[in-house]
Amino acid sequence: MAQIEIIMPKMGESIMEATVLSWLKKVGERIEADEYLLEVATDKIDTEVPSSHSGIVKQYLVQEGDIAVIGKPICIIETDGEASSEPVLETIEKEIEEIQSLTGINLDPTNQAITETVPSDTTNRFYSPLVMSIANEEGISAQELSQIAGTGSEGRVTKHDILAYLQNRKNPVNTAPKAALTPVVEAVKTAPITFSGQDEIVQMDRMRRMIADRMVDSKRIAPHVTSFVETDMTTVSLWREGIKNSFKKEYGENITYTPLLIEAVVKAIKDFPKINASVDGDKIIYRKNINIGMAVALPNGNLIVPVIHNADSYNLIGLTKKVNDITQRARENKLRPDDLEGGTYTISNIGTFGNIMGTPIIMQPQVAIIAFGAIQKKPSVIETPQGDLIGIRQKMFISHSYDHRVVDGSLGGQFVKRVSDYLEGFDPKRNLI
Repeated sequence: MAQIEIIMPKMGESIMEATVLSWLKKVGERIEADEYLLEVATDKIDTEVPSSHSGIVKQYLVQEGDIAVIGKPICIIETDGEASSEPVLETIEKEIEEIQSLTGINLDPTNQAITETVPSDTTNRFYSPLVMSIANEEGISAQELSQIAGTGSEGRVTKHDILAYLQNRKNPVNTAPKAALTPVVEAVKTAPITFSGQDEIVQMDRMRRMIADRMVDSKRIAPHVTSFVETDMTTVSLWREGIKNSFKKEYGENITYTPLLIEAVVKAIKDFPKINASVDGDKIIYRKNINIGMAVALPNGNLIVPVIHNADSYNLIGLTKKVNDITQRARENKLRPDDLEGGTYTISNIGTFGNIMGTPIIMQPQVAIIAFGAIQKKPSVIETPQGDLIGIRQKMFISHSYDHRVVDGSLGGQFVKRVSDYLEGFDPKRNLI
């Protein structure tokens, strides 16, 4: 018999830790390799973690509600083989390098000086090694650290919380003296929130808090500009209506408008590659891969954005299958961490809710997001060789929000117009392959 330490695997880009939600195997129970061992929550997703070995669960090294660090042991399993003593620091080192490249902060979660520089928090609040390391590098005292609002489990301060705090600390929203504020503003700030007996008070769940924080961060970080175009979707709509039954019969998939919209966006990105970018401080990163994030509304009312990686490598059949697959898995809470990583441009099909247009918020650190409204029948002017006529056409508004730090109106406007051109120029006799 040998005892193996099961290591917390990598959960995705820049994720350094996860909260243990529940153990799926009890101490003394047998588990097979690749069988799910525990359920964890990261700052991006709740997911199940499989075991790397088969054997008997002997001991939990991390309890439910505690933090499991990527690359560190989480439990001990007794196996029939020989124990491995190979080091597991490579994963941690790669994660630290990613965080350093994103933040410019020199991180060392194993540095004992952290506990010397940042005094212990008298509130007994837990801080991960990553958060403590950032606090140490930025000179944040224990008292200041205790004032940072946390969005993690039980109010725990996450990496995103402390980085957002540092951004506000370096770039305060309002630097005017307090005395300069008008009495009306002061009254609004200090006015208590009152409740009636008919009000229902509901605590935000973890995902809703994360969505709230990221949306506020995006509006604070990026100056949003939105351009609009109205697109004639008549040809696309008639084609889809005529083919949807045979498509379902031949390929076993329902063809919605979403893969058609993604296809047009991908073509436009190839024409205007500078829209497929990210911002890192004063650097612009132009992405070579086209990874399309797709906003999906969940049954509980929350929103999640799974990613179609290398979207330009799919034909329309492949895009349809991929869209249907990640949409279903998102709504069934079966997405994997990799499904949420690496997005370079995001779309939102708000038309599914009957909305005709909207001003979407950019997914940081991307520089643009597009929203497609509802398709409506409208009287329109139709140009013919015999002259202009009035006819009924199926129209849709497209909204394109972009980061004015790096995307000017020329690029932002031309891009959304090109998406519209591809939809209006749709070939109804096209080959699906």
